[in-house]
Amino acid sequence: MARYKIIIQYDGTHFFGWQLQQEARTVQGVLEKALVALSGGDRIIVNGAGRTDSGVHAFGQVAHFDLETRLDDTTLLDAMNGHLPKDCRVMQVQQEGEDFHARYSAVKRHYRYQCMSKKKLVYGNQVWMTNPLNIDKLNQVASLFLGVHDFLSFSKYNEKLEHTNCIIDSALWKEEGDMLIFNISANRFLHHMVRYIVGCSVQNNDGKMSFNTIKNLLDSPRKDVQIFKAPAQGLFLNHVDYA
Repeated sequence: MARYKIIIQYDGTHFFGWQLQQEARTVQGVLEKALVALSGGDRIIVNGAGRTDSGVHAFGQVAHFDLETRLDDTTLLDAMNGHLPKDCRVMQVQQEGEDFHARYSAVKRHYRYQCMSKKKLVYGNQVWMTNPLNIDKLNQVASLFLGVHDFLSFSKYNEKLEHTNCIIDSALWKEEGDMLIFNISANRFLHHMVRYIVGCSVQNNDGKMSFNTIKNLLDSPRKDVQIFKAPAQGLFLNHVDYA
């Protein structure tokens, strides 16, 4: 029995998130179905680095599973893709030690959020169509989040969490063609955290939320704050770092 690490890309438009659900199409579900099809055995559990929500995409999701097979890594990759739908692709397969865990071994995660104020059909459900954005104003807000902060105000409340502190290493908006891209990396992310950060940043740009209000939410964290959450379709899990 060997442990395999895989890197996956998917378009989250027609997935109900990552996590397995009995009556819904999920990324974990199609991956496990593919492994059962090629192995001919019982369920093989696939553990992901991040549990992306419904409609969220990935350029570099990481997962692992244990499998007994004679296939080499390249052949296993091709075999998995042969059983996967077109909106989910395995990009890399490699064997790891038995102590590797896609989620718990990760040291940093990188997310990307795509906004556009010019409507172009070609981008479909992979951008958030916004009003014109001021990149300097957006980066002024982004700078608030750098460092160690309690992100309770910017997340969906979960009483099971021991704490809601995160270490933000980078948070920067940049122009990329017709899009404005928000790149953010941290040791961990809370549920809906990136979408709340982007939502507040764009509301500040539109004059609907003040800079000081955002700062106060960060300085005085509290649960169940009623703030705007950016839509799922602009968000990508970009890549995951390991030690």
